[in-house]
Amino acid sequence: MTTQRDLRIVFMGTPDFAVASLKALIDHNYKVVGVITAPDRPAGRGQKLRASAVKEFALAHDLNILQPTNLKATSFIETLKALDANLQIIVAFRMLPKVVWQMPEYGTFNLHASLLPQYRGAAPIHWAIINGETKTGVTTFFIDEKIDTGAIIKSEETSIGKTTTVGELHDDLMRIGSALVIETVAQIKADAVTTTIQPQSKDLKTAYKLNRDNCKIDWSQTLDTIYNKIRGLNPFPTAWCYLDNDEDQPLSVKIYAVEKIEATHQLELGTVIASKDALKVSCQGGYINILEIQLPGKRKMPVKSLLNGFRFSSSAKML
Repeated sequence: MTTQRDLRIVFMGTPDFAVASLKALIDHNYKVVGVITAPDRPAGRGQKLRASAVKEFALAHDLNILQPTNLKATSFIETLKALDANLQIIVAFRMLPKVVWQMPEYGTFNLHASLLPQYRGAAPIHWAIINGETKTGVTTFFIDEKIDTGAIIKSEETSIGKTTTVGELHDDLMRIGSALVIETVAQIKADAVTTTIQPQSKDLKTAYKLNRDNCKIDWSQTLDTIYNKIRGLNPFPTAWCYLDNDEDQPLSVKIYAVEKIEATHQLELGTVIASKDALKVSCQGGYINILEIQLPGKRKMPVKSLLNGFRFSSSAKML
């Protein structure tokens, strides 16, 4: 009979994506002796302090919560040691100092939302769609000194549909990932882990951090490239561009749901074609048909609602 280890787990995570894994640990009756999450941050128009999704879940389940601002601070390290954890699990958190990830006897593993070694980095779910991938997945691995390079424990693959948005894929990977965390913990509990060193490859794609610049739509690109970018940023953080509507200043607009229309045309790229109930933009190989849009200072709305009151000039362009 295999001896089962007595696990004492510290869980580290911040957003909704991490909550599913923490919930799965609680549901499977694992002993979570501490939850580490980001400090409360100002949010919304009133800039009131808001707790992370992980903190809200931990509070509801009466878990021990730590919110360090400095992961290297002596006070935090001493508090963490006092928890006497022998396993740490990281899901959507920040980079850990060596003194933290080396602490537990059975190691520190991370759940990453890609099939490593592909898409190491901050935004793997987004970039898989932006780059037009047809499959992705989740991976658990033991943390080492570099970012997302440690020995792989387990992985699980899933497909990406032709119309899948990042919001849909996020929820899919969150579900698959939480199950993979439980499978990984079960192996560690049974002292039955086998790991695989990540293969060296020159063809690695990186999941760069998203910013305003790399979320901007370039209307000179191909239909598929633009379509993939918009769905890979819908609903968060959202693709955007400027609308030149013959006003003093171009408007910064966010574009959410779209369809692609393959067609041959001679229009200048970025030309806006507005009808009574549709809004199309020309690009290489066809048109992007915009279904949901957000103008400055307005809520996200269906294009049909926008067209009831907003007038596009005959020379309107997306820049």
